[in-house]
Amino acid sequence: MFHKALVALALTAGAAQAAPETFRVSGIDPDSVLHVRERPEADAEIVARIPPNTRGMRGFGCTNETPSGYTWCRVRYGGQVGWARRRYLQPE
Repeated sequence: MFHKALVALALTAGAAQAAPETFRVSGIDPDSVLHVRERPEADAEIVARIPPNTRGMRGFGCTNETPSGYTWCRVRYGGQVGWARRRYLQPE
């Protein structure tokens, strides 16, 4: 019985960690945009451009296991899903 409780607790904790986050864009010049890219690399194809100070973007996890070593987060904006630099995303 104790084992089943631990398994249930672990599954619940994993689901909570996998829940999407909400971000806002921060640190972008007013006349610029944040590029959302197909892969977490600076030279990957741009799939969306997010205006500065945009709020309410859904995030689906971040990684720094990239060729550049920078942290990138998977986000959804305007129906597009791609990767944006974590440096320009603030949790809401």
